[in-house]
Amino acid sequence: MSQNELSEQAEILRQSIENHNYQYYVLDDPEVPDAEFDRLMRELVELETTHPELTTTTSPTQRVGAKPLDSFAEVKHDVPMLSLHNAFSEEELLAFDKRLRDLTKTSEEFDYIAEPKLDGLAVSLLYEDGELTRAATRGDGRSGEDITQNIRTIDSIPLRLRGENWPQRLEVRGEVYMPKAGFEAMNRKQRELGEKEFVNPRNAAAGSLRQLDPKMTARRPLEMYCYALGLAEGIEMPATHYDVLQRLKHWGVRVCPEIKRVSGIAGCLEYYAEIGVQRNRLPYEIDGVVYKLDSLALQQQVGFVSRAPRWAIAHKFPAQEELTLVDGIEFLVGRTGAITPVARLRPVFVGGVTVSNATLHNMGEVERKDVRAGDTVIVRRAGDVIPEVVSVVLSRRPKKTVKPTLPEQCPVCGSPVTQVEDEAVARCSGGSFCSAQRKEAIKHFASRRAMDIEGLGDKLVDQLIAKGLIEHVDELFKLQVESVAALDRMAEKSAKNLIKALEKSKGTTLDRFIYSLGIREVGDATARGLAQHFGNLGSLMKADIKSLEVVSDIGPVVAKNVVDFFHQPHNQEVIRGLIEAGVSWEEFEPQVADDNAQAELPLASKTYVLTGSLETMTRDEAKEKLQQLGAKVTSSVSKKTTAVFAGEKAGSKLIKAEKLGITVFNETDLSELLKQPKRDGS
Repeated sequence: MSQNELSEQAEILRQSIENHNYQYYVLDDPEVPDAEFDRLMRELVELETTHPELTTTTSPTQRVGAKPLDSFAEVKHDVPMLSLHNAFSEEELLAFDKRLRDLTKTSEEFDYIAEPKLDGLAVSLLYEDGELTRAATRGDGRSGEDITQNIRTIDSIPLRLRGENWPQRLEVRGEVYMPKAGFEAMNRKQRELGEKEFVNPRNAAAGSLRQLDPKMTARRPLEMYCYALGLAEGIEMPATHYDVLQRLKHWGVRVCPEIKRVSGIAGCLEYYAEIGVQRNRLPYEIDGVVYKLDSLALQQQVGFVSRAPRWAIAHKFPAQEELTLVDGIEFLVGRTGAITPVARLRPVFVGGVTVSNATLHNMGEVERKDVRAGDTVIVRRAGDVIPEVVSVVLSRRPKKTVKPTLPEQCPVCGSPVTQVEDEAVARCSGGSFCSAQRKEAIKHFASRRAMDIEGLGDKLVDQLIAKGLIEHVDELFKLQVESVAALDRMAEKSAKNLIKALEKSKGTTLDRFIYSLGIREVGDATARGLAQHFGNLGSLMKADIKSLEVVSDIGPVVAKNVVDFFHQPHNQEVIRGLIEAGVSWEEFEPQVADDNAQAELPLASKTYVLTGSLETMTRDEAKEKLQQLGAKVTSSVSKKTTAVFAGEKAGSKLIKAEKLGITVFNETDLSELLKQPKRDGS
């Protein structure tokens, strides 16, 4: 047989196998029995083994062929991968629909796309000229981990698109999950081998995708459904979300068969009820339903806030609850000194995980729920994620129980515990003297959204501190391979990988560096705003409260926190140590605001505070609208506050406003103010 004939035979086999995969995974309508499919695969493997020059990168035989990785590379998403806001009730869903009506100024019912909310791991697939070239996890939304080798092992993901006329670059988003049957079979095998079982399909799927050896991933029963388009270059796509999914399905990308176009919120609620009934019969785990505006033009019009689109929402199923006992209440110390009461629970299996701890947030929450050691409590995984104590079963309370009290001294360092008036949180006053605060500060510094130091997990930080190898974050960059390798469960290779990751993390950005310092109430969004405004660290460190309050989203409390942090000699010393160790970033010209233009805005010089929940918009949306009109929106009430807008369940901020004699508006007043921007906002 000639070379051309062999090549043609290999291509016929590949196309046949790809077509059978499409019939099996995408259409759920297999044409041939498994034995015939296996015969075709064996024939192709034999042909490519005998004639390796015929092998292509997209051949179905090449799903597992890569060498194990040392670590996962970082991938910057071309388009951010946003998360979703959650709704837990019909009222919250109606409020979501009303917000969209207000934004689009329409009274007509929307068409929504309803789909099961798969309990897996969100991923992005990039196809260039029809071939899969990259796959990544969601990560922090802006960047994720390159998991291309592992994704290639999943049979339901096409290595090349079907048909023709695809975009030059096509990015699709979806969920990798482990089917219930595959999860049960895998755990059955684990039991037979006497090895530890996986807790739930989601954790099993996430762990499988993060195997450094793709051969390990290939042994796991993973599948994927696509639910969104990231980008499509070089071609015009359909005008609705539903039709986009059908186009992707035509190209061989797998789409969940339960996805449905519905009319209005009534259609959404009907779908929610239907899926709730089917939930236990579905072949995969779900924790709710997702609704998206079908019209892509409307999606574009309403846009997004922070990390979530306005045009989509997740309607979560009721949280699963169980009864258990409170063995005790302890107090933990966070990186900012916050003293958090934690209920130590008799381990109980709730919503797929074993729960043994639940945060009680603050002493106000402990007193409100009256939780005591020895109590029987209802434990819930709120939103199927965060364990919380819902309530105490008073009828089962033992006769002799004692109300817990806030400790006067820090349980770690013995420093006095202080509590500012009108603040719910009590804090250790020890600062950097407190080893718990130092430990949590180091963990925060290494976290993904901060310096993103691969491999520096909580347990390793605990060991490094316990062995006296580090005390502050700058000392991380003085670690040596030999001393790290000597730690428990570490070896020379792991130690070298950590040192390499530390070296890699030195090249960062100014906003990440600011966030990594752990300044109280400075999250990543606030850090980004500070970086953009000042452009360099020196200017920020010299800034006073007045110049900081000019920055969007910075109020007097946050400004004082920033000033206090940079005035601490110890913090200045740590920053110098980090810079001397080689931590660096690109500095730039600050974004100078046009003061004249700002002064002309109708709400310039006004300072507002939002508290409680709003019905017609989220607080983020209200904040954005007020800022567009020139107002400053702060997180705390002070004498400088012009007015407070109070929604439902407003708390301590409302009380403080009333004490200070600050004007309090309701949501109707807020809506009127936003409609009539020339109105005096005082």
